[in-house]
Amino acid sequence: MRAWIIGRGRWTAGLWAAVLALVAACDTLPVLTETAIPGMAEAPDTGRVFYVTDRAPVQAGHRRAPYGFRRSASMAFGEAVLGFDLLAADFDDRAIRVRDVSEQVRFPATPLPIMRRTGAIRPDAAAVTAYQAAGRAFQDQVARALQARRQDQVVLFIHGYNNDFDDALTTMANIWQAAGRSAVPIAYTWPADNPGLFGYFRDRESGEFSIYHLKETLRLLAGVPGLSKIQVIAHSRGTDVASAALREMIIAARAAGRNPRQVLKIDNLVLAAPDLDFGVVRQRLIAEDFGPAFQTITVYMNPTDEALGLAQVVNSGQRFGRLAYDELSLIERQQLHQADNVHFVDVSGVVSPRGHSYFRENPVVLTDIVTLLQTDAAPGSPARNLSHLGTNFWMLEQFPATTFVPVDR
Repeated sequence: MRAWIIGRGRWTAGLWAAVLALVAACDTLPVLTETAIPGMAEAPDTGRVFYVTDRAPVQAGHRRAPYGFRRSASMAFGEAVLGFDLLAADFDDRAIRVRDVSEQVRFPATPLPIMRRTGAIRPDAAAVTAYQAAGRAFQDQVARALQARRQDQVVLFIHGYNNDFDDALTTMANIWQAAGRSAVPIAYTWPADNPGLFGYFRDRESGEFSIYHLKETLRLLAGVPGLSKIQVIAHSRGTDVASAALREMIIAARAAGRNPRQVLKIDNLVLAAPDLDFGVVRQRLIAEDFGPAFQTITVYMNPTDEALGLAQVVNSGQRFGRLAYDELSLIERQQLHQADNVHFVDVSGVVSPRGHSYFRENPVVLTDIVTLLQTDAAPGSPARNLSHLGTNFWMLEQFPATTFVPVDR
């Protein structure tokens, strides 16, 4: 890594090549992941996943996916049909493919137009009415899906850097299939996958752009009739989008004298390979009392995560997803232990050394996530294969008498 920066402090081509390696780290391998959950192989060969996006639509015929990397001020909700197809007759692997996408609700662009009336500036009444109508249509669609599938919960996935629209859908489908198709699956897909050497930084700002729309998505979901809880899974840069949106919602709820736990309806918040500054996280988890807004927060970490290692070079602080228990000071351990509903899971014993996308590609990690979502089992429960490192830190162990090849990147 020392070769990336020359004596005069200029960036070399080697550093940019390393940054571009983040592209490969966050690409999706669209194949169903084998897990220890029985019955997955017998599941139907098609499935339906919902999506919310503020990606701008692309022209028909320009590319296969209907939404690209550019931003849209107008949020959209829709449904996608995915297929789980055998790659070959003599292989058990099943590829995940997006077969059809149907946009069902288009929100008015935000911010809404404003007008001055009686000396005050207010949103245009007609625009507010149209936005509220779109919100009700979105809620109605989710409520019907919950009723049709006899579910009372939603699982919402928020992807990371360099993921395109199809990546978000296939990853959500992979998690949903592994979980036995429980809950109604929704992929929240923000305008990532910006091209070029500066794609990582453009994606980062697009994530900031998307925070308002994610807040609106969570607000509307919490108001869906028949919905009792929301499970949230965020990965890599998506953890920043998610935590920033949730932080603002928590502050707003407390300022209004309301309980954020009841407002958000979020049961589990899963942060996988979080591309977050550790110092910032300590302020949010401890100083701002972020944790009590959720039943449980689970953080999956790999201290040798190469993608986060590169992100650490181009940012200013230690990446949260690369924490190692034995490298933390006593004070840091004590501070993190104060967040008693936050659990840190080290996956380095079951993933490949450079692993970053292990949450969807590694069978042991995905099995633990699915077990958490389905059972709410605590880390010390026999249902989860974790050994205790100390305080609220755990090590994910390989399944007894079972060897899975770590295919994650």
